[in-house]
Amino acid sequence: MNRARIRARTRTRTRAAFRGFLAACLLAVTAGACADEKPATLVVLGPWTGDEGEAFEAMLNKLDDGTGQTYTYQGTRSLRETLVAQLEADAPPDVAILNSVGELTEYARTGRLKPLTTTAAARAYPPWAPALSVDGTRRTYWVPLKVDLKSLVWSRDRQERQEGQEGQGRKAGRSAAAPAWCVALASQATSGWPGTDWIEDILLHRAGPGVYTAWATGRLSWRDPRVRDAWTTWAALLGKRSKASVDESLTMSYVGTPDPSAKGGGAPRGLLGSMTPRCTHEHQSAFIRYVYAGDRVRVDPAAGFLRGRSAHDGAYEVAGDMAAVFSDNPAARTLVERLSGGTARTLWRSEAKKELRPFFPDAADPQPTDATGRRIAAILTREADTLCFDASDVMPPGVRDAFHRAVLRYFRDPGDARLDELLEQLDAVREDAAPDSGTGTGTGGLPASGVCAPPGG
Repeated sequence: MNRARIRARTRTRTRAAFRGFLAACLLAVTAGACADEKPATLVVLGPWTGDEGEAFEAMLNKLDDGTGQTYTYQGTRSLRETLVAQLEADAPPDVAILNSVGELTEYARTGRLKPLTTTAAARAYPPWAPALSVDGTRRTYWVPLKVDLKSLVWSRDRQERQEGQEGQGRKAGRSAAAPAWCVALASQATSGWPGTDWIEDILLHRAGPGVYTAWATGRLSWRDPRVRDAWTTWAALLGKRSKASVDESLTMSYVGTPDPSAKGGGAPRGLLGSMTPRCTHEHQSAFIRYVYAGDRVRVDPAAGFLRGRSAHDGAYEVAGDMAAVFSDNPAARTLVERLSGGTARTLWRSEAKKELRPFFPDAADPQPTDATGRRIAAILTREADTLCFDASDVMPPGVRDAFHRAVLRYFRDPGDARLDELLEQLDAVREDAAPDSGTGTGTGGLPASGVCAPPGG
């Protein structure tokens, strides 16, 4: 065979191989796997801003799965409004992190949420994330990323006994003193929620988890004597307040006023250092510990202050931030699976400031290491008898928002006639919400068994 014929055959084979490569590459492009194409950036919408948001985003950026996947975190204090606007524009985030089980339930029943992977679903259990029956199929649609304990009282009262700070355990002592309560109800679009926390906690400890669950899920009237009693007990605990004091509470942020001695002058100093006249006790969730970092502030279970029954001292109100998938991108489901796993939780704790280290739902999870944080984590994961999810966050959004507004009106005018009027209005909102669920419960099908549960489900 001469050299010319050899060169011709070689050129033919080369062209054929090149055409084959081009065809394979074009086919790979249609599958999104050709050359160096990177996966689409996933958008995560969440409630954390400032130092909290930076810690979460730093964790997210280190959550490398080897695929080149990238993430964009959008943190906002106007979470519901932002998400609603994105959904209306048909541009939802891939993953959203919400604290309202009522909202999540509505989104699941209207087809907005995608079921979680089997691995992520195994980390979702009551009271954080009960499975839902949607279109006849039982699935899990969200999973807790971080959790908080709400049934707490913070104080600087040096007259109280200081013993037992580290090991007092789950059973609250009965408080014989009459605290001067700090109350601040302002929180922009959600003003009033610190008052709803009071009423929920009082009902839980005076009437018990069963009544609490029936009320939270729309199965019990707002005019039920036990619900009404929770409102009047709150008013009695706060005592008579001057007009100036009421106005201050209605306009002051729940984190207090800025501390002028803090670096930058913008850090809040908490209600214990903000109100006039001086108050001694604050009913607030575990998240507030960042405000009092470095201060000599005591924290106790709220049960001993609420005139409740000792049989219910082991019940605690809790809250959580839940991750749910809103897009069809399978990578979003994988991300939620990874965000709820041990690697992400360990990274998150290492990125967060000491006073902002999150609480996680499992006893085996990495938890805060400061004395107050360890005590709260022990209650959340081991020592409580029952954990009950924040009732207003269980309610449909319309009922929750009406509850917020009613609290503000009652705080200004805590008379019997006004209370009767408000409870009647809340019942009307509850009844209006019920048909939307198709169950007559007003909860979008949230099972009663999903509201209260022992630690670990």
